[in-house]
Amino acid sequence: MDMFRVAHGTAPDWQQAANLCLAQLGSIPAEANLGFLYVTDHLAAQLPEILGFFKDQTDILHWVGSVGVAVCATSQEYNDQPALSVMIADFPPDSFRIFPAIKSDIAEFADSRAWCEQTDAHFAVVHGDPRNPKTPGFIAELAEAIRDGFLVGGLTSSRGPNFQIAGGLTEGGVSGVLFSGQVSVATALTQGCTPLGRKHEITECRDNIAIRIDDRPALDVFNEEVGDILARDPSRAAGYIFAGFPIKGSDTGDYIVRNLVGMDPENKLLAVGEYLNAGDTIMFCKRDIRTAFEDLVRMLREIKQRLGRPPKGGVYYSCLGRGAHMFGEDSVELKTIRQELGDIPLVGFFANGEISHNRLYGFTGVLTLFS
Repeated sequence: MDMFRVAHGTAPDWQQAANLCLAQLGSIPAEANLGFLYVTDHLAAQLPEILGFFKDQTDILHWVGSVGVAVCATSQEYNDQPALSVMIADFPPDSFRIFPAIKSDIAEFADSRAWCEQTDAHFAVVHGDPRNPKTPGFIAELAEAIRDGFLVGGLTSSRGPNFQIAGGLTEGGVSGVLFSGQVSVATALTQGCTPLGRKHEITECRDNIAIRIDDRPALDVFNEEVGDILARDPSRAAGYIFAGFPIKGSDTGDYIVRNLVGMDPENKLLAVGEYLNAGDTIMFCKRDIRTAFEDLVRMLREIKQRLGRPPKGGVYYSCLGRGAHMFGEDSVELKTIRQELGDIPLVGFFANGEISHNRLYGFTGVLTLFS
């Protein structure tokens, strides 16, 4: 695993963008055997042709990737414009396996499960279709299927076709590439929201509706946490205040963030974008640019220290609510990665949900480095 090359660019049509990337890749070594390909949704309808082009021009048969409203590469983000991000690599022979989309049942993964057992595989890069309601469950089941393995990736974000790439084009499920124990990786997550106050217990709920929190009306607890200004005008909380759910057993204070989807002032109910159970822990979080940037830098310095040597390449999956929407238009998020880790080959996209370990996150950035 000595060679990673990255290419990226924007152009009015896919052929110009693809040729631009091909020129950047240069002469393709015969050892190159896996490609990562991400396109903005401006080019989603042309992805069949784009994938075919890179297979023909590089002689690399194995590809994975997806579609994003924005894509990224080393130090560069492409937002709301036709763009491509490509990375090719040479991995040890038989050290990876692409698996097709799991669409209805984890039993569809049976053949790949046997490969995992034979090769000591515990890690996978995965992409999912946000339209399939089973996708979050598949993520947890897939991690368990590879013996408490670790997944990274993201859900397609597209205003057009929701394609994923797993060898060929697919959609409707969770697909990706498995890596054997021969492939060394380090991965880390950075949060984009900050807890507002203390943790609370959901004492009564129905589906995704919190009825009572700490045995008090749910909306009363929420209003106390967010303060008088937002409590008087709940519309101002949209896109700024979220529900957070601490992960049981985490020794790092990890939590997942979900949107607030509705309030009932008359009955003092609060609806969130997550199925609730009585006894769950909930806290409220705010979108905070300063602390999000500080946490990004913390994460990058921590993973650099863990590696102890320069990485050979990487993939990055960030929330579509981050990037330009949080840090500004000048590719700040990706430039910060380069500033802390160096000019390493790196590709990824801005997702409709980020995958880390065995669950689906929101408003996070998930970085994986190959070493």
